[in-house]
Amino acid sequence: MKPKVLIMTDSTSDLSKKLLDQRKIVSVPLYVNFTDEIYRDGIDLTTEELYRKVEEKGVLPTTSAVSPGDFIKVFQKYVNLGYDILYMGIGAKLSGTFQSALIAKDEVDPDKIHLIDSMNLSSGIGLLVLKACDFRDQGLNVLEIKEKIEKLVPLVRAQFAISTLDYLHKGGRASGTAKMMGTILGIKPIIKVVDGKLDVYKKPAGKMSRALDIMLDDFFREIDNLDLDYVFVTHSFANKQAVYMMDKVKEKVKVKHLIEGQAGCVIGTHCGAGTIGILYIVKS
Repeated sequence: MKPKVLIMTDSTSDLSKKLLDQRKIVSVPLYVNFTDEIYRDGIDLTTEELYRKVEEKGVLPTTSAVSPGDFIKVFQKYVNLGYDILYMGIGAKLSGTFQSALIAKDEVDPDKIHLIDSMNLSSGIGLLVLKACDFRDQGLNVLEIKEKIEKLVPLVRAQFAISTLDYLHKGGRASGTAKMMGTILGIKPIIKVVDGKLDVYKKPAGKMSRALDIMLDDFFREIDNLDLDYVFVTHSFANKQAVYMMDKVKEKVKVKHLIEGQAGCVIGTHCGAGTIGILYIVKS
């Protein structure tokens, strides 16, 4: 009998509980730490609660990777149930989580556990996870799925516009001067994932709508080159902007699954409320 395939990710893939359940995906949480309080992303803490705590305490939490011990527990459980496991979560250059998964894989069963470095974050991972579910549902085995997904990794396009520089500043990713100048000029930096790292792509000034239109222009430029199975508009409490972006996409492109994603606590900690992005896969 062919082994069953389990698709596994972590909480930074920002897939909703509904989607995880529907597609039978197992997600392992990263951690959000407020000095003496430790929370599992999306389990003990919602993004709304996170922002409330930041306001109350006046400090940003830190985030930490999934530990090898956490992975060992979950890997062992599903290997014992007869599964071949395919895991892809936050990119190796962005977190120590992938390294933890490598350690746990060797500890549990290197033949049954397969890992892919997504070289991405948020719905950039989610896109790959959902494609992997499609291949699993088509009856492919774990190695066939892994081979197909590895070819898609460099074809994922992920970019986000940041509404407030407060979180980048508090998290040490923007100096006080840069924050002050950015605030005065109303800069809404667009962050792009390039080679598994985050790069500032453009710095439009003025209204957030300018940044949205830049991201949409990039998307429409790829119109003949898009994989139209899944497109995400993922945000952190940027509901109006999300409706605007999704409407614009629907006007021009027929996407099989156009999904509105909500950023979880770990992603929220690094980018803040109002952040919004469009994430998709290109064919070449």
